[in-house]
Amino acid sequence: MELFRTIRLIGLYQALPSNGKGTTMTIGRKIGEELGVSTVDELFELFENMKIGIPEIVREDEKGMTVAVHDCFCEGLPVMEGKMVCDLEGAIMEGALTKIRGKRVTVREVKCNVHGDEYCEYEVRF
Repeated sequence: MELFRTIRLIGLYQALPSNGKGTTMTIGRKIGEELGVSTVDELFELFENMKIGIPEIVREDEKGMTVAVHDCFCEGLPVMEGKMVCDLEGAIMEGALTKIRGKRVTVREVKCNVHGDEYCEYEVRF
């Protein structure tokens, strides 16, 4: 698993313009839309089953929510201060949540294990 994680990150960051962020966001949103989940609970269960991480809502209101992802895909990779590398995972969440809610949702990674944070965290805006 660590080898796959490393290849994924190194390959995207070195081979594609803008560290591959545009590509991973587009692909991730499409994957999220096609997951076939109809609730947040189903999405989070799928994240766990696919070994992406263990999501937990830490704050929620009518404007959005904050989601912490423990045991994230990137956990165990070397710390690179200033780097947020889980844009694919956030984009998957964004695509799925947009489909679930029936209107545009945005997801932004605000904490990352690779950055040195204890867990990855996403700000979700409805």
